Amino acid sequence: MKKISIVTGCYNEEENIVPLSEEIVKIFETVLVSYDYEIIIIDNCSTDNTRPLIREICRKNHRIKAIFNTRNFGPNVAGHYGLYHTSGDCVIVIASDFQDPPELIPLFVCEWEKGYKVVASIKKKSKENFFIHFLRTSYYKILKIMSDVEQIEHFTGFGLYDKSFVEVYRNLRDPTPSLRGIVAEMGFRRKDIYFEKPKRRAGKSKYNFFMLYDFAMLNFTAYTKNGLRLATISGFLIGCITLLIALGYLIMKLLYWDSFYAGLAPLVIGVFFLGSIQLFFLGFIGEYILSINTRLMNRPYLIEEERINFDEIE
Repeated sequence: MKKISIVTGCYNEEENIVPLSEEIVKIFETVLVSYDYEIIIIDNCSTDNTRPLIREICRKNHRIKAIFNTRNFGPNVAGHYGLYHTSGDCVIVIASDFQDPPELIPLFVCEWEKGYKVVASIKKKSKENFFIHFLRTSYYKILKIMSDVEQIEHFTGFGLYDKSFVEVYRNLRDPTPSLRGIVAEMGFRRKDIYFEKPKRRAGKSKYNFFMLYDFAMLNFTAYTKNGLRLATISGFLIGCITLLIALGYLIMKLLYWDSFYAGLAPLVIGVFFLGSIQLFFLGFIGEYILSINTRLMNRPYLIEEERINFDEIE
């Protein structure tokens, strides 16, 4: 009997974690009855009633396992860490807020049985804020243009991964992994499934601007070289334009030396413009340096506080 592992990370999801586990178990008991399963929940040090609820569902069903972290290490690291502890023939990564529809799981498994090593869910539409959706779309377009690796637009990581892919993923030993980028980079046979992303079932999103920015720069610094080259090319072009403007002013002054007066405005505007360009690219280069520094420190992905049901006999 083939075994399917489900991995989900959570932080303060007391309203969602029990219904999610019940929905997944129901799918295996009614649709995927010929498969064994395990559900691994990575809790990022929730401060509400999430942990007691997880303990209870683990007590009732020993196929549900849990890892409690000592602090909130972030959703990206939590989901990544869960992949290291799966034992299934394939792994499905899913969010705990129902924005990744559990009803797609049977479809993922069906495509996996056809021979696909990765089944990726792509957001065709979204019920999120229009402005946020526009920013995401613009980001994916820019990343796709500047990246050396084919990027999958609107892929959040929700999908199915064959055991062969998971083994490669584990061996990367990347302290700041980007599952979405790695899927595109590795080139495993992939099937894309399109869906409309719903709103959260309950509760408020834990993502803020800085977390979204961190995700964006993680992919950008890992899969683009053109960003740094853009700094060099921009500096060269701005230097050429500045030289042409300077020559133009010199010619005008020589021809109309008694009447031509440029004033200080062009000088002030030029200084502020060049200063802003320099600060922008210094920050941009700093993101690459920060990414390198994080990898060189080689700190553990996260620190566990407690495990539940991992000592059970498979």
